[in-house]
Amino acid sequence: MERVRVDKWLWAARFAKTRGAATELVLAGHVKVGGERVKPAREVTPGDTIEIRLGMIRRTVVVTGLADRRGPAKVAATLYEETPESSAERERLTQERRLARPLGADLGARPTKLERRRLNALRKGQRRR
Repeated sequence: MERVRVDKWLWAARFAKTRGAATELVLAGHVKVGGERVKPAREVTPGDTIEIRLGMIRRTVVVTGLADRRGPAKVAATLYEETPESSAERERLTQERRLARPLGADLGARPTKLERRRLNALRKGQRRR
């Protein structure tokens, strides 16, 4: 196997859950091969650079292997290698999102009745000042 359709490769490399979702990803213009938009039937070969935008995350990968069938995640991870710039950018965005969370978002469950009463008492005490 020397070439594989880009939509099949995206599905086999687990960038999309279904083959149809991979095709839609390519048709929407979220996939570029060699810097240019492609159609789902475009064939990729080892060494091609693919830019994939999944939501807010943009990944740039180099094709290292080919597969036209979806296999285990460990096998899928060997089909590509992410560029250092792409992984650094992804890590930076993750840190930004983590820091941008509103205060108290990590507290978890609702406060108990006792905790809620204490919070209300604390708030009343701050208003009187």
